[in-house]
Amino acid sequence: MSTTPPRLTTLDSGVRVVTEAMPSVRSIALGFWIRTGSRNEGHEQAGLSHFLEHLLFKGTDRFSSREIDEAFDAMGAEVNAGTGKETTSVFSRFLDGHLERAFDVLQDIVLRPAYPDIDSERQVVIEEIAMYEDEPQDKVHDVLAGAIFGDHPLGRPIIGRADVVSSVPVPKIAGWHAGHYVPGNIVVAAAGNLEHERIVDLVETAVGGAASVPATPRAPRAGAPSLRFHTKDTEQYHLCLGGPGIARGDDRRFALRVLDTILGGSTSSRLFQEVREKRGLAYAVYSYVSHYADSGQVAVYVGTRPDNVAEAMDVIGTELRRVHEEGVTEEELERARENVKGRTVLSMESTLARMNRLGNSLLMGVPVLTVDEVLAAFDAVTLEDVATLAQDLYGPDRMSAAGVGADEGSFRTALGAVTPALAA
Repeated sequence: MSTTPPRLTTLDSGVRVVTEAMPSVRSIALGFWIRTGSRNEGHEQAGLSHFLEHLLFKGTDRFSSREIDEAFDAMGAEVNAGTGKETTSVFSRFLDGHLERAFDVLQDIVLRPAYPDIDSERQVVIEEIAMYEDEPQDKVHDVLAGAIFGDHPLGRPIIGRADVVSSVPVPKIAGWHAGHYVPGNIVVAAAGNLEHERIVDLVETAVGGAASVPATPRAPRAGAPSLRFHTKDTEQYHLCLGGPGIARGDDRRFALRVLDTILGGSTSSRLFQEVREKRGLAYAVYSYVSHYADSGQVAVYVGTRPDNVAEAMDVIGTELRRVHEEGVTEEELERARENVKGRTVLSMESTLARMNRLGNSLLMGVPVLTVDEVLAAFDAVTLEDVATLAQDLYGPDRMSAAGVGADEGSFRTALGAVTPALAA
């Protein structure tokens, strides 16, 4: 697939426009990326960013909610949005011939929401929160984040609290939008069959003048590992172990991706093979990493029946100690390196994936690397790099623990196989 290097233009207003031309396709993926998310919220605002994301689609002065839906349907376009801990994105993928129309509707809903019919959307989001509470395999990851980050906003769920969503007034929502959806806080990213200058012209016409950018949220302080358990009558126990990781722009992120793939990020990984394939203790077991502007986390998840909790924790504890104390083998390194390189290249065949990479990287101050540069960074990962990270990040004494299930006592007992101090 032929591409050209990404191009970047910073407008006088502060908006950054980044594009990647892919002349061999007939589509364009275009998104507005705003540097605001649940991390920017105080306790009394928890969920405001996510609720606002919903309200953007409820209508503007020019387009009703129905007209927005009909406009994108008439183009055969995909449109969606997402709220993270540090970002909000609103994006669409459409045929290249629909650029002007798609951009016009998208910019209006992002920059000029009118907040009609807000109460019905309150109920939609409250139902979404209730659905989240009924999904312990999702909730446990937020329980773990709370154990790692404590009362810092990174430890709170992105989805927010029902009491905030049910009561927040429109002026407060509009004030949040006015204070955070400002030009210096916005990146417009696009990938596909496009001309950079045309995207720049469209953005320049749509966006207003410069405005002050919100202050950077405080960084999390390192705390002692902790245990959190959410008691719920479930068929399985949903369990997580994890600790502080590395920031989004840290050069070690490439080595960490390889290490995570070896530990639990693929079907040939140690955890998948030992917990699921050899012993049949779980259907879902995996590891993952999260990166933030100035911090991050590493984590392991397993969902297993009550009778298997102790054995599953014992196996996971053994694998964490192995990787922490012994590192990985040359064979594992080579296989994982080729795995992440392959997944990277395959994902880049999608205009949406390329747009996401551009928008997220630029918004968070991470260099926008070409695919070849990314592959070279993975090729440069050494056994020593991986071993050092394993020693730094996966020590049992660094691990916090989280669980959702019927009995905290049985989880604490099983946790002794990983970190006796925390279990006690």
